Amino acid sequence: MPRRVAVLMDPIQKLKIHKDSTFAMLLEAQRRGIEIHVCEQKDLGLRNGRAWLRTRITRVIDDPAGWYEQAAPQVHDASDFDWILLRKDPPFDGEYLYDTQMLERAEALGVTVVNRPAALRDANEKLFTALFPQCCPPTLVARLPDDLREFVAEHGNCVVKVLDSMGGTSIFRVQPGDPNLNVIFETVTLEGTQAAMIQRYIPEIVDGDKRILVIDGEPVPYALARIPKAGEFRGNLAKGGSGRGQALSERDRWICAEVGPELRRRGLIFVGLDVIGNYLTEVNVTSPTCIRELDAQFGLNIAGLLFDRLEALRS
Repeated sequence: MPRRVAVLMDPIQKLKIHKDSTFAMLLEAQRRGIEIHVCEQKDLGLRNGRAWLRTRITRVIDDPAGWYEQAAPQVHDASDFDWILLRKDPPFDGEYLYDTQMLERAEALGVTVVNRPAALRDANEKLFTALFPQCCPPTLVARLPDDLREFVAEHGNCVVKVLDSMGGTSIFRVQPGDPNLNVIFETVTLEGTQAAMIQRYIPEIVDGDKRILVIDGEPVPYALARIPKAGEFRGNLAKGGSGRGQALSERDRWICAEVGPELRRRGLIFVGLDVIGNYLTEVNVTSPTCIRELDAQFGLNIAGLLFDRLEALRS
């Protein structure tokens, strides 16, 4: 029987393959002769306590004119697969929570799920930085606008964000005396009922928000610095930032050494650290990106490194 991987992802027909990390993983699995099965969130369920997936065997082609071919859907017991890659983009909502609970039943059948479902539940991509305060800028998480306002008065320029955002959405730069301060804090906290994170602004953002990919605790030796476009403070590629590859600095490697062992312990096999200047700002665990950009700039095969590790874990 061939090795099989099921990839639970957003609709394959909507991918922008030139920059999609999940597509890089599909290409690498195919190169290795692994049978690829693709499914979406609607295709996962439980039957009598066993996880099942409705999947399509898929062939991928690195061609933006037509990048996939698929067979008719078939229902499989989760135990039919060696690996299940959970690559659906956030938000981490109630349905995503249910996915992690159902995929734990796949783990119980001996399937390697990446990333580990229980770890995904525990590791909010912003709050998880609280485990590594030595790596982070001054940070506060609070619900009351008055608490956020006091933080700004203490630290000056700051960045405030909601806890379940991605791609640079719902992030605001604020400073003392800003006439919009009250409305921003009321908005991000839903009038004091929702937790928000505020961090001291890091001026080195002009040199990029570095994405460092970490595979089972070990960093890829190059980061993608996402440079904000003119008039913008967010470097996210989704917000118009440009990606510039660079070797990891000594400080970057120190941060990875601080964070990596905990990622490995929790079964967070593929993670993206966001580092601005000398500071860790987020730990991306759901569907980290930037594989294709780094591969193209440095001749890497990051998905190959990932599958090397996944195959070692199954041996």
